[in-house]
Amino acid sequence: MSQQATSAKKETARKTATKSARAAKATEPSLNMEELRELAELVDAHGFTDFEFENETIRVRLSKQAAPQIVQAVQPIAAAPVQSVAPAQAAPAAKTETPHPGAKADAEAAADEDLYKIPSPIVGTFYRSPAPDKDPYVQIGSKVAPETVVCIIEAMKLMNEILAEISGEVVKIYVENGQPVEYGQPLFGIRK
Repeated sequence: MSQQATSAKKETARKTATKSARAAKATEPSLNMEELRELAELVDAHGFTDFEFENETIRVRLSKQAAPQIVQAVQPIAAAPVQSVAPAQAAPAAKTETPHPGAKADAEAAADEDLYKIPSPIVGTFYRSPAPDKDPYVQIGSKVAPETVVCIIEAMKLMNEILAEISGEVVKIYVENGQPVEYGQPLFGIRK
């Protein structure tokens, strides 16, 4: 047999032995449950939220999420005074919650039952013109058609053009320029 054939057989035998050793090593457990518990306790004790370990035979990843803290605001209830108070010593008024930005517009629009209200289709910031130095899209007295752009609402850095969707005359503008608006909040009152 030639020397090349002999060295090829030796190389093949060496590769087979290496593969067998790897396979035997891979079947050995490299981390038992007790070691895994100890590792988890160490990770927890040191305040880690993520830990990952990997070697040739095993990969362990421990992760925990901190419980969300729920904070609930409690508004104190003002109790009625037991004694009568003289008119000059009136008790301070109880603090009321600030209404959402569209509350004023909702109240004004409720009084205008004969007008068609163009509602905000999204939550965002109301702008009457395409740019600060440009004229408003519409003003009180402007005639609009269904495809007329009446304003834009910025939501997540996107400028959304709002269409009149009806023909008529702009009679009321319920929102100030730059004011935040809610979904469904009236923006304009249109007389058909």
